[in-house]
Amino acid sequence: MMQMPWLDYYPPGVPAQIDYREYSSLVELMEQAFDKYREREAYVCMGKALSFGDIDSLSRALAAWLQKNGLARGDRVAIMLPNVLQYPVAVAGILRAGGIVVNVNPLYTARELEHQLRDSGARAIIILENFAHTLEQVLPRTAVEKVVVASMGDLLGFPKSAIVNVAVRHLKKMVPAYALPGHTRFNDALAQGKAIGRYTPPSLSVSDVAVLQYTGGTTGVSKGAVLLHGTLIANLLSSEAWMQPGLKKRQVEGQHTLVCALPLYHVFAFVTCGLLGMRMGARNILIPNPRDLASLIRALRGYKIHAFPGVNTLFNGLLHHPDFRSLDFSELLITNGGGMAVQDTVAGKWLSVTGCPIVEGYGLSETSSGVTCNPVDSEAFTGTVGLPLPSAAVRITDDAGNELPPGQPGEIEIKGPQVMAGYWNRPDETARVMTADGWFKSGDIGTMDERGYVKIVDRKKDMILVSGFNVYPNEIENVVAAHPGVLECAAVAVPDENSGEAVKLFVVKRDPGLSEDELMKYCAMQLTGYKRPRSIEFRDDLPKSNVGKILRRELREAARPRDAAATR
Repeated sequence: MMQMPWLDYYPPGVPAQIDYREYSSLVELMEQAFDKYREREAYVCMGKALSFGDIDSLSRALAAWLQKNGLARGDRVAIMLPNVLQYPVAVAGILRAGGIVVNVNPLYTARELEHQLRDSGARAIIILENFAHTLEQVLPRTAVEKVVVASMGDLLGFPKSAIVNVAVRHLKKMVPAYALPGHTRFNDALAQGKAIGRYTPPSLSVSDVAVLQYTGGTTGVSKGAVLLHGTLIANLLSSEAWMQPGLKKRQVEGQHTLVCALPLYHVFAFVTCGLLGMRMGARNILIPNPRDLASLIRALRGYKIHAFPGVNTLFNGLLHHPDFRSLDFSELLITNGGGMAVQDTVAGKWLSVTGCPIVEGYGLSETSSGVTCNPVDSEAFTGTVGLPLPSAAVRITDDAGNELPPGQPGEIEIKGPQVMAGYWNRPDETARVMTADGWFKSGDIGTMDERGYVKIVDRKKDMILVSGFNVYPNEIENVVAAHPGVLECAAVAVPDENSGEAVKLFVVKRDPGLSEDELMKYCAMQLTGYKRPRSIEFRDDLPKSNVGKILRRELREAARPRDAAATR
């Protein structure tokens, strides 16, 4: 029987196991929240709010529209939205209609979007009009039949003339021109759904697929992690159980308020804010543009904040903004740090300013968000990613799969109901990361001490972590190698004081006239912002092994001293 030393160090009241069969599906969980918290504010965005009752009625209408327009049980529907009020309506509507949510980064390039739509087989997409020009470029080559286009003014009641002034991450003020014949406006779909009057609730169970959460992998190919209704319920219930000691540190009158500055298309926010907020009856303050720190701070002014999930770069940026200290932190109970390593200096400053420690955790898309976390009732910053959460098991193994003793570094493996069912339509990729007895091989290198605290040491593969987002060198290299002026290339991680790591590209030219500026512009057309190289170095050749494999390790070692010095 596996030893679980971490259970002896659990905070009082936290159970060793949770029962993810408490609900038959996420739909049942949501509908209980709609009934129980009907009059409460559920989501606030740019000063406008939707109650739980509003989400209930609007998602019913969307579910009716989707079914009327041919959506069948198990069909995939993509959501390509930033953090706006349409997002929770779309998620609840798709799941209520029996569909599968496909979360899409709204900043994807046409190439990236086409891959995800084709791979998922999505039959419909709900997209913000600011990104519709990207969809226009790829739509004929996908299986998408229905397009719902949302505006920043939908559900907000803003006049059309005011929309151009709404700050949304990386959006231009004016909506780019696009042509999507036959598309339906979001508000029109809701109106038509209300006129239909009813939808047919499907029979769902914890074994049904709820979400395809796309992630990179050891091959660099973006794959859909299959998250079942039960998988996501397990994660949010274990996270809720872990949070209770922190939430009970201080009596809160009324409902809890969560800051949703992380994008909902990312699994961290999707579970920690979107789903867990539903379960708790909490108010989620949606931040469409977390890089606009002044707007973020204005959005939080006037609220007593109780929970703030984020990443190191966001915490660091806020701490350096002159207006951040003026916010009300008197009831801030939990600050969750994830996605990337939290730096000691940032954790110390955050505690000093807010009075609330950052508790760091660890998770992946394949584990439907967090699987370890530090105790939330502690004031100490441990420098680890904490203990395995309820119902989650973690072990450290060598290359042969043997469990290693405390303190020895090896691959982090995870088992439990939080782990994905596999990769969508990719049994070969699934077999690479799942053992015969159900352990997920994370590809991360870590240690576990005698108490069960896990520390991330390195990554087994060459993944680059930019502001909490996975960037896989193979994808970057495949794109760059397609440029006619490139002979060969390699992408590696270099330190960056703002994003933790950045992409550095090494290139051997085919065309002697190829310039850094030309290649940077090419990458901007093919890659989402966080995947683009921050710097390019041209070389006569690249270091290779005796079988011709490019040695990224040598390039990292050559690049880091110089680049690290440049960031100081």
